[in-house]
Amino acid sequence: MAVTLEKIVPFGRSLDEYRRMVSLSDTDLGGKIVGVGDGPASFNAEMHGLGNIVVSVDPVYQLSAGEIEGQFYAVVDKIIEQVRASQEDWVWSYHRSPDALKEARVEVARNFFEDYERGKREGRYVVGELPCLEFGDRHYDLALCSHLLFLYSDHLNYEFHLAAILEMLRVAAEVRIFPLLTLSLARSPYVERMVGELEDRGMSVEIVEVDYELQRGGNEMMWVRPGVGRLSTG
Repeated sequence: MAVTLEKIVPFGRSLDEYRRMVSLSDTDLGGKIVGVGDGPASFNAEMHGLGNIVVSVDPVYQLSAGEIEGQFYAVVDKIIEQVRASQEDWVWSYHRSPDALKEARVEVARNFFEDYERGKREGRYVVGELPCLEFGDRHYDLALCSHLLFLYSDHLNYEFHLAAILEMLRVAAEVRIFPLLTLSLARSPYVERMVGELEDRGMSVEIVEVDYELQRGGNEMMWVRPGVGRLSTG
């Protein structure tokens, strides 16, 4: 097992990582995006600096910047030490080493903390959590979920995953989720069942290889859109 966590932890990724993890095109970046479970990612701050629209939603945003910072630094070294002890389970092409990974995560967090209080005042960081989002139907062009669904399959059951994806599909025209592996580097047991159930509900579901891999084998996202899936027999 590569990483063991007792609970969901506040870790974030950069704009470049988001672009690669969920194959965001320039057209995608110009649309209205909601990032669900973004935590202390610099994605929102970097996008805002480019004049693009992102709203990030996470229950951790009920806390102050200092409180989130405390949670981040309470876990970062423990996580990196677990990664360092299982280096063969990781791909070192984007992040070159465990130390480089830590540096990247700390830099992302710093960018987030610098932007956080202003972003909250501007409505870019919103307190909320799946499976209930306080947005209108199809309010966004794209909903992204990074390192929450499927990754925490041992913490969040299948029913939660289904409700969460359907809720994101309610508020956005399409949904992209990365990665499809659990913390133990196994493909989530929910993936194949989820594909079938969403298709039965009339959705178009694709498993897409992406240009990002840190967990070995974790280079796929789930892309869900309205479409013609299998007809339900239920």
